Amino acid sequence: MDARYVILADSESSGYDFARAIHQDLSKRSGAFELGEIKVKEFRDHERKPRIEANVRGRDCYFIHDSNKDPSVWFLDLCLINEALRKSSARQIIDVFPYHRFARQDRKDVSRVPISAKVVARAVDDYAHGVLTLDVHNPAIDGFYDSRFDNLPSFPTAVKQIKPFFEKELSNLVIMSPDAGGGPRAQSFAKRLGVEQVVIGYKTRGKNGEIEGLHIAGDVDGRDILIVDDIVDSGGTLVNACAVARKLGAKKIYGYAPHGLFTKGVSEVVSSFDRFWVGDTLNQKPFDKLEVISFAPLFADALYRMTSGQSLSELFD
Repeated sequence: MDARYVILADSESSGYDFARAIHQDLSKRSGAFELGEIKVKEFRDHERKPRIEANVRGRDCYFIHDSNKDPSVWFLDLCLINEALRKSSARQIIDVFPYHRFARQDRKDVSRVPISAKVVARAVDDYAHGVLTLDVHNPAIDGFYDSRFDNLPSFPTAVKQIKPFFEKELSNLVIMSPDAGGGPRAQSFAKRLGVEQVVIGYKTRGKNGEIEGLHIAGDVDGRDILIVDDIVDSGGTLVNACAVARKLGAKKIYGYAPHGLFTKGVSEVVSSFDRFWVGDTLNQKPFDKLEVISFAPLFADALYRMTSGQSLSELFD
């Protein structure tokens, strides 16, 4: 008899190992989960045609979508695979986004542009029953979805791996957010880590609106700093925050972000820090001073709770 739940992923994508790790963790808890493959054929004209290899009729399907794909391919595959699952009579479709593409495009900041995060939400709503993701850039995009939207926090998992490193130095540690918007994230991280002081970076802008510098609200002189952010893109803000903190007398400076794009290269960012932790929601190559935190067990725990009627909010406590 087929397993009740199917974990699905593109078996030829670079993110398939993440889906396999989720399935391996779930298999230790229950035999109700099957790992199913999706094969994507690309034609000479670059049109794409995915095929679900597993039988999904009447079954709950959890599609682990590879966040390493080019964003345009990521969106197209999302639509095509969801449609294929719906046409294959899946009972329930949950899209799992380790890193939610287009989530930063959550508002109309200039004329004649789309709110791309809303477009993704509408595409999901057309076929699927919900989304499970991690540390989305703006949790308010939940409002774009008519289907369920579960946003897992990364900090409980991250703190478990990071805290032993600071075990003897917690009293001298300060948590920093590189911008005001990340303040609540830094506060949650500090509370979980057992650190009292949080400082915030404020960008200063010139008359033309361009960023001219960074002001740190709080004392960092003689302290060790852990800068916490959600996404590393080019890493310019993090590198700048690191440089300003050192000028103000900070001793050792560390960094953490669950999602590492590193669009200008890992070395451009990590070389400025004494140590940097990043999640495996996007593939990372080995690099000196870079430590990767796996979130596959967290996603596996969330999926097990979803399928067994347990609370997800307990993962936030």
